[in-house]
Amino acid sequence: MIRVLLAEDQGMIRGALASLLGLEPDIEVAGEAADGDEALAVAVKVRPDVALLDIEMPGADGLTACAKITERVPACRVMILTTFGRPGYLRTAMEAGAVAFLVKDSPARELAAAIRRVHAGERVIDPGLAAAALSAGPNPLSPRERDVLAAAADGSTIVDIAARLHLSEGTVRNYLSAAIQKTRARNRIEAVQRARTQGWL
Repeated sequence: MIRVLLAEDQGMIRGALASLLGLEPDIEVAGEAADGDEALAVAVKVRPDVALLDIEMPGADGLTACAKITERVPACRVMILTTFGRPGYLRTAMEAGAVAFLVKDSPARELAAAIRRVHAGERVIDPGLAAAALSAGPNPLSPRERDVLAAAADGSTIVDIAARLHLSEGTVRNYLSAAIQKTRARNRIEAVQRARTQGWL
């Protein structure tokens, strides 16, 4: 029996996934979680064979939870299931220790098959997303550039961003300028949009 942890913040989707997987004779839903922090706690408690994590969750997101589960429960193989098929997310997920990355519009029957393949030691990546990730290349933004660009996403001023991140205004301008250049954007708003589309933020 393959013991699975489901982490998804939308209760209806989580319930549907649990019901679907419950129909499989060799898969048991051993635990459920509504956010990344809870996913880690449940994983440590129930020691599942496979953890199925959504990316967009409150608190610690799926990518953060993936890294923590991989570290704390090394025998558990982590799969990322997401609505957002962004190339940067795939690369980040693999770096965090995920062994599978599937988008939610995949047919339901493929999920159970993917869980079996992952449990058997394989990697399972959505083919279209894998091709997009290869063509997109690595994330060009440094961690600090990502921090500054993310802080700018809500329209905050240079002064606000500097205060929030404990940086000088000049340093914030330099990071923003570099992020705009690296994303080939015309301004910070466009840079945020491009970075989000690629999964770099």
